[in-house]
Amino acid sequence: MRPLLLLAALVWSVTVSAQNVDTLTNKLKLSDKKTWYQKMNLRGYTQIRYNRLLETNPDLKSDLDRSVGNNGSVLIRRGRLVWSGDVHPRMFIYIQTDFAVTAGTTLHYTALRDAYFDVSIDTAKVYRIRFGQSKIPFGYENMQSSSNRLPLERADALNSAAPGERDLGAIFMFTPKRVQKHIYDLNKNSLKHSGDYGMFAFGAYVGQGINRAEANNNLHVISRVSYPFGIKNQVVEFGVQGYTGFYTMSKDQLSSGTKTNSDATYLDRRAAASFVLYPKPFGILAEYNIGNTPMYNAANDSITTGYLEGGFITLSYFIPLKKGGEQLVPFARAQYFDGAKKIDTDARSYKVNEYEFGFEYLIFKNFELTVDYCISYRNTSDKAKENNAQQGNFLRIQVQLNY
Repeated sequence: MRPLLLLAALVWSVTVSAQNVDTLTNKLKLSDKKTWYQKMNLRGYTQIRYNRLLETNPDLKSDLDRSVGNNGSVLIRRGRLVWSGDVHPRMFIYIQTDFAVTAGTTLHYTALRDAYFDVSIDTAKVYRIRFGQSKIPFGYENMQSSSNRLPLERADALNSAAPGERDLGAIFMFTPKRVQKHIYDLNKNSLKHSGDYGMFAFGAYVGQGINRAEANNNLHVISRVSYPFGIKNQVVEFGVQGYTGFYTMSKDQLSSGTKTNSDATYLDRRAAASFVLYPKPFGILAEYNIGNTPMYNAANDSITTGYLEGGFITLSYFIPLKKGGEQLVPFARAQYFDGAKKIDTDARSYKVNEYEFGFEYLIFKNFELTVDYCISYRNTSDKAKENNAQQGNFLRIQVQLNY
């Protein structure tokens, strides 16, 4: 009898232990189901630069890079932090802040750059709608991340289309699977793709620029078609894009006494063409745009709707140095712009001819060095200074820290 009792006790013990193991296993399985915030990724980069080497004219300045020219020097140009991820098979979120915004003479303000939400109509993400503040799909270089772009700043001609490259709105995007694969392969091979903003995109947005409230009752409407395709070992991409809307000059953008039309609202429209030959190893990026924009007219001391044109071409050569990711990319860019920047005081008019030569050296994936020599001619006109023509050369050095 005693052996039977011992056996029964042993069986009961094993059964209880097995049940406990099953319970523990089920708890672990439940814990493997990640909540939405556990699916998010955190990454970023910081750019620190010095711009006064070999400087020939301290009065030559840049509205994009505040460390160029007299009283400039070392600058944290960007300090970005990105929080992104698929919180649902059909919804992706992307939030980016910049901790190094310059406002007048004060540095290192924090500002929202992106806060958008991609809602996919299908799980393959071929059809999706982007809601929120995001880059406006106009121009290739505008959408290329500053962490990937070779020249240290975007070219004036196309960048002036969308101040800060971003605005608030809703954009429908269509990207077939074969195009998604091209984009994935280009990014995987560090060929500096601009990101997936749709093979076809169409939408509406505020049109006043990043982090600025609507100032009229008219939305900007935009559309873009861009198609990458392979030719033997190369990948080529053609793109066309355009937008139209009305831009209102706010009081803080106007000098005292500057004349405007009755409601300070002006036609703002552009069309552009883009061409990309991805660097395998030789690369070309070329873009050109034409259009109408609010523009300061020195002849009658007023802001009128003016004609603009301009573009750029960037040449590069991709040299992989080690299997671990070390690479060297020499580049050269020439740009031309005859137009205005609507976001500037009095919609300042510009004439720009600029040439840059340099290289980007990725020493390891977290540390990148860029050296950029610039030969520049800039002539700007606003109420304070109607003919500010400056010419000069300077060398810029930047370190980028990726994390």
